[in-house]
Amino acid sequence: MTPPLAMPDDAHVDDENLRRVREGASMLTKAALAQLDAELSWYRDLQADDRSWIGVVVSSAVSAFIEWYTDPANATGVGEIFSAAPPELTQAISLQQTLQLVRLAVEVVEAHSDRLAVPGQERDLREAVLRYSREVAFSAAEVYARAAEMRGAWDARLEALTVDALMRGENDDAVRSRVAALGWSGAANVLVMVGTTTTRLDEVRSAELRRATRRLVDDVLVGIQSDRVVLVLGGGDNLLEAARSLVARFGPGPVVIGPVVGSISEAGRSAAAALAALAAAPAWPQAPRPVHADDLLPERVLVGDRLARRTLVDTAYAPLSASTGSVLETLSAYLGTGRSLEAAARSLYVHPNTVRYRLRKVAELTGWDPLDARESFVLQVALALGELERHEIPRLP
Repeated sequence: MTPPLAMPDDAHVDDENLRRVREGASMLTKAALAQLDAELSWYRDLQADDRSWIGVVVSSAVSAFIEWYTDPANATGVGEIFSAAPPELTQAISLQQTLQLVRLAVEVVEAHSDRLAVPGQERDLREAVLRYSREVAFSAAEVYARAAEMRGAWDARLEALTVDALMRGENDDAVRSRVAALGWSGAANVLVMVGTTTTRLDEVRSAELRRATRRLVDDVLVGIQSDRVVLVLGGGDNLLEAARSLVARFGPGPVVIGPVVGSISEAGRSAAAALAALAAAPAWPQAPRPVHADDLLPERVLVGDRLARRTLVDTAYAPLSASTGSVLETLSAYLGTGRSLEAAARSLYVHPNTVRYRLRKVAELTGWDPLDARESFVLQVALALGELERHEIPRLP
């Protein structure tokens, strides 16, 4: 903290002047509070408890001024002005509002200097108040800096706990309360993005990542889990675009974007898909960066992801099985003959153009094109899973 300012060497504080200032302390406190109530609308809107604590601070400031005015070099009360009030007061009023309090208090003393000071020493009293008010301003800034630092550390811990809970799929009242406390608006879609970093992010780099992300989306939660980085993004229609622009913030290796869900309460589903895809990503070395979790459905099945298994059966095998026109049979023949149109046509006793038409129908029904090498692999895994399920083949434990 800034050391106390000393009075000029030639400044002499008269005993009578001190006596009059001490006797006027109560009057100054009442006048200052009346001035606050008259001029500051935000002060009038405060809760009664907060106004009461401000009164304590003002009274403490007046007492500390008298101590300082008596012996500026040895005064210790300036740094204790705000100690009487609870730390929560810094959340009720801002630093700017606190400085307004200081300014009005100075104006009150100046206005009453003629009544307080011995005739001829009014100017000395006003100058002393001005010097003292600067110390009070520095003390207030220090209080708010400490409070901001503590809030930042607490928010970081709360954010880490919240991200961990979302990754585990928790969605109880405690998680929703934490999300709200972190300022999540909850007004739009959500996705979870995961990747790795070569070195653990320190507080500075983590804060910079948060700032960069918040410039792109409405809501964000950042989780640093050893060498894994988790981003929970919330916003409008630009979520996927924002996620792609953040890839450079991750270290080398796979970066996975989970599916978009409707709200933060469903973030666990996006997180589960993203984490499973990150674990399965090494099985597809040619995967793009970033890669969508649903583009790794076959690899996720290989690492035991039941959600991926269910998704492939429901979105690929089920619609093909329910369709007419031998679409499923044609796909099976095409995949089983080495992806050859002619060989599939011979096995089915149809023209190759018929096979080609039915394969286009497969793409329309499932969204995966069997003529594409990667997407035909996805369909082949879906076909195998569907057949196993249809024949009720039990899975190994």
